[in-house]
Amino acid sequence: MWPSFSLNRPLMWVGLAGLTLSVWLPDLVLRAVAISLVGLGLADAWRQVCREHQHARLGQEALALTEDGVIVTDAANRILAVNPAFTRITGFSVEEVRGRNATALSAPRHDTAFFERFWQTLHGTGRWEGEMWNRRKHGDEYPEWLRVRAITDANGRLSHHVYLFTDISMHKARERDLRRIGFEDPLTGLPNRRRLHDLMGSRLRHLRAGESLDIALIDIDGFKEVNDSLGVEQGDRLLARFGQRLANQVAGGVVGRLGGDEFMVIRTTNFDDHDKWVASLRTHLAEPFELQGHSLRLGLTVGSCRAPEDGRESGTLFQRLESALYTAKRNGRNHSQRFRPALDVQETPQLGIVNDLRHALATGSQLELHYQGQHRLGDGGLVGWEALLRWRHPRDGMISPVDFIPLAERHGLMASLGNWVIDEALACQARWRRLGMPELPIWINVSALQMFQGELESALSAGLARHGVPAPLLGLEITESVLLDERAGDIAPRLEALRKLGHPVAIDDFGTGYSSLGYLKQLPLDKLKLDRTFIRALPGDRADAAIVNAVLAMARGLDLEVIAEGVETEAQRDFLLAAGCVLVQGFLYARPEPADAIEARWLPAGSGGGSTALAAAKVNG
Repeated sequence: MWPSFSLNRPLMWVGLAGLTLSVWLPDLVLRAVAISLVGLGLADAWRQVCREHQHARLGQEALALTEDGVIVTDAANRILAVNPAFTRITGFSVEEVRGRNATALSAPRHDTAFFERFWQTLHGTGRWEGEMWNRRKHGDEYPEWLRVRAITDANGRLSHHVYLFTDISMHKARERDLRRIGFEDPLTGLPNRRRLHDLMGSRLRHLRAGESLDIALIDIDGFKEVNDSLGVEQGDRLLARFGQRLANQVAGGVVGRLGGDEFMVIRTTNFDDHDKWVASLRTHLAEPFELQGHSLRLGLTVGSCRAPEDGRESGTLFQRLESALYTAKRNGRNHSQRFRPALDVQETPQLGIVNDLRHALATGSQLELHYQGQHRLGDGGLVGWEALLRWRHPRDGMISPVDFIPLAERHGLMASLGNWVIDEALACQARWRRLGMPELPIWINVSALQMFQGELESALSAGLARHGVPAPLLGLEITESVLLDERAGDIAPRLEALRKLGHPVAIDDFGTGYSSLGYLKQLPLDKLKLDRTFIRALPGDRADAAIVNAVLAMARGLDLEVIAEGVETEAQRDFLLAAGCVLVQGFLYARPEPADAIEARWLPAGSGGGSTALAAAKVNG
């Protein structure tokens, strides 16, 4: 860092010359001048000595300040000096290690081949760097990151070694913690999903002839109620005890927690007793758990499979376990379901349909709205349209909403699907207005999820503004089941706000739900849609006839319009006309058609007759 002591000093040589002259010069004045020159040389030499002492002291202070340990050895690797950090890390003082070979401090973890490579690299390149294990004064071992440099003299001969090392014990501990977190469930200490994949793969690779793997995926039924009643802390304690009991039951097997209240069990066996084994698990786990003075008996749903019969890869087995568990949950919970190939066949098409539906929503190219006319019973005049959603799949052709709407609800796609219908219906309405077709308001069906997620109002306002359509031309149909869905909250104020904006409101599929008639009286409504299930058997079915008459009488009392859907025969039409129904819709009058077919038929006819009544659009028609 600093220059070493040097004789290349002009004042020093002048002083030496002055010393010589002071002896031989005869004149006293000249001698005095020579002596003054000697003084200048001595002063310069003293300044250099002081500077070197200061540099040495600064170097020692720098070594004392660093947190890395430093060792200086001679050519024979005997320790000459160490810094204070060395003493802090190892516990040895400089007096205890001076003269000892530096390799004597290393832990006996390294073999002879390691040190041979160490010296070969150090002598060949002049430096070495890597991880090494050493021992402290009290005998405990610790890892360090070591950097060694070989120092040579002016002739190129080895003179010293300098060791610089860092204690990486804390770093290693953090690595172990991260590895534990990555492979271990923090609550129960059991292997997590990632580790279970590895363990299952290892057991599959080491299966011997005649051996199989029994695998079970266990879900605790109603665990949310435990958390709600006893608190999350007690719920966590229950999960820990559940995992411990399960591990004690499966000696020699693997028990892990996938997350939440799902646990997995893996055992290697030579016996063909899979169902008996699952039953024994359920029996053992059905014993009560004592928790905070409560005796809890748990319901369990189990999906299971067996390898290699049901698969030879961990990913495949995980998928089939989850398929079996899902089927068990769907069929009522609290029982076991072993994987069958039929389950895989059943679930795979649904997964494909969901993926294709996501693609259709992203591109918007496969979804269509078909429109079915609504008519007055008195004169058969057209009063509106009902838009019905269709999906024209590029491979499977036209897919009915009955097949894909439940999947959309299950996989969180209803909000996107409902927003697409809003925009498409408004776009069609705007186009028909530009073409001069009669303005017939379009009704859209609103699902419970749209009401719950709170995006309905913003989607409506944005669509109306974008397409320039007045709010009264877009009605909202609420299915009767929405009235009972707690997630939608108090629906009456929201419907009233939408009506104030100009949107007419109707109850769709009326009569198929269980809504209170008293609650119905308080709702801001314009229309009831009488479900087709009550129309199909008219006029011969006395029960359906009585229901239809009752609904029509109630609607007159509440000052509501009624439209009967699904009218397909003249006998049905005549009965409804006699009963006082004003509006109808069904195949007897018109079948659903795409918008371009309606436009092609309407426009050449000029201006078709029609009143300014309502048209309906629904997602799941």
